[in-house]
Amino acid sequence: MPYLQKQNAENQVIVIGTSAGGMTALKKLLSQLQPEFPVPILVVQHISADAAGNALIDSLNKASTLTCIHATNGAALLPGHVYIAPSDHHMMIGINQKLLITKGAHENRSRPAINPLFRSAAVAFGFGVIGILLTGYLDDGTDGLQVIHECGGICVVQEPEDADYPDMPKNAINQVQVDHVVPISEMGGLIYQLISRKIKKSAPVPKNILIETKIAQRVTSDLQSVNTLGVQVPFNCPGCGGVLWKVEDGKGARYRCHTGHAYTSSTLLADQTMKIEETMWTALRMFEERKNLLMTISKDNKGATSKSALERAKLSQVHIDRIRKILLADDKGSSGDVPT
Repeated sequence: MPYLQKQNAENQVIVIGTSAGGMTALKKLLSQLQPEFPVPILVVQHISADAAGNALIDSLNKASTLTCIHATNGAALLPGHVYIAPSDHHMMIGINQKLLITKGAHENRSRPAINPLFRSAAVAFGFGVIGILLTGYLDDGTDGLQVIHECGGICVVQEPEDADYPDMPKNAINQVQVDHVVPISEMGGLIYQLISRKIKKSAPVPKNILIETKIAQRVTSDLQSVNTLGVQVPFNCPGCGGVLWKVEDGKGARYRCHTGHAYTSSTLLADQTMKIEETMWTALRMFEERKNLLMTISKDNKGATSKSALERAKLSQVHIDRIRKILLADDKGSSGDVPT
């Protein structure tokens, strides 16, 4: 028997995802909402793992009459409150409609990530979800919006021309049947219209969405579960080195490992590119150290030993020059590693 969401007219939540340029966009959006706003709002802003996030909270509280706070595990969702995902943690909604804060695996190179929040909101609230995607790089949030759409929620995307960084809005528009594309200046009024709509009673949640939600919530992380989502592919997860599964849902390929790391094609390629660069810088350092040691050996010895060490040092320099040329080249095709 499929899991059914409990629905009523008050059973609504707004989830917002943003990345680069997000603070400015969030301040403009939240400033349009009144203090008696009747629905809880959950926000994932991509943030570095070592950032406290207090600057974002303080800035939003100054710009808005709503109560903006860091999300805490197990907290109930209250109207008029804006819950911000803490750094280095995913923020999700449990089936009991309370906050779930975890240190689960990164998704799309991010923690907090947007997709886990959007997915969990779709499972917990179904037709009562309003998902909003704002400015940012790459495509975190696109898959989450698709899940919200499949579960009957409303998908809203910032007009790309209005976004400081249009990649995330563009990717969502290209891949998801979004309901509304508007600039930030019109989003507040739209939200008030949407929360006054009649909410349908229930809808079955597709099995694959439940599995991915459970993996993100660390309820399950086994090979059998991931095997039901897709097929293994001949490359590895940049996050843990494990096997990846390719998940295809008609809107482009995604990739998962059984420990929970998840990628779109673009974020997987970007992460692989970063790993390659890190490896090459390490190789450059090691070749330079090897050359220096061989030069020292050549100076400290005579005859054949000195000559052999000097020749090997020269060969190391050849490798050094090749690696440095690759690293410092103006790669005309590099933009292809980060599709928009």
